[in-house]
Amino acid sequence: MENFPSARRIPLPGRGVTLSVHEAGQGPAVVLCHGFPELAYSWRHQIRALAAAGFRAIAPDQRGYGASDAPEAVDAYGMEHLTGDLAALLDTLGIERAVFVGHDWGGFVSWAMPVLHPQRCLGAIGVNTPYVPFPTTERLRKAFTEDERLYILWFQQPGVAESLLDRHPRLVFEKMMVRGKPVRASLVQAGRAGGEFNPFRHIETLKPLGAPLLSDAEIDVYEKAYASRGFRGGINWYRNVDRNAARFPEVSTKPISLPCLMITAEWDAALPPDMAKHMPTLCSDLEMHMIRECGHWTQQEKPEELNRLMIDWLQRRFAAAKG
Repeated sequence: MENFPSARRIPLPGRGVTLSVHEAGQGPAVVLCHGFPELAYSWRHQIRALAAAGFRAIAPDQRGYGASDAPEAVDAYGMEHLTGDLAALLDTLGIERAVFVGHDWGGFVSWAMPVLHPQRCLGAIGVNTPYVPFPTTERLRKAFTEDERLYILWFQQPGVAESLLDRHPRLVFEKMMVRGKPVRASLVQAGRAGGEFNPFRHIETLKPLGAPLLSDAEIDVYEKAYASRGFRGGINWYRNVDRNAARFPEVSTKPISLPCLMITAEWDAALPPDMAKHMPTLCSDLEMHMIRECGHWTQQEKPEELNRLMIDWLQRRFAAAKG
């Protein structure tokens, strides 16, 4: 982890949690929001590159992950808490506004920031995750009639998924955090065709989903974190999808006028590029790019290309901005 800055634990006053945060650089602030099952470490290829390009890069282990606090209550992982943590983190760091970058579940957070905390946002970047509605269980069950067939639905029952995954943290990353390959069917298409999109529940017998992506040393970092903390905190984010949709319908429907960048990955079956096609109707200042021959783990599979796209856009739009 020689290129990844050491973390410091930052208490968030009034929020009851402390986040583990990695920082590098000076300049306009760029907050990097990871997804599931990930860590701030997933941004290791970006944080130094952003700092070298003249930005203050900030990558927290978000609530429930890594060395950050993980409250017990399921509803402590609703979108108001996830976005509120980031706003409070800016307060603690003395930053007025930042660009929020999100991948996977972190993308839902980064797109919610301009809606729920617009005064704290310079802009937003989606990596794979477009500005779309929360994936409610009702909508997902129209494609997957049995909860076990889709990981998001299987995750809904507290204790079930984590009881399996906590026993096999290394297998999760060896078998699932792999290089992309051409997509035969998206998540929804798989469900409608009677298939399954739940590799997590077969983790013991699952064949690797692609070619290796991570070194043994990189897998060690993820394994150590999840062996210590478990998967409960991250899975609890999924247990709030219906609550988020009911409480915050404006997220994904309210137009965004702040500068936005959307970067899709050609071979991401969970978040295919086609999901972002409607975004120009909602984001009035939008730039879009697709990274070819890239799967879901974009920051780690195609870091140079992702860094180039992000830094080019950030320098054009925010090089002179103050945090």
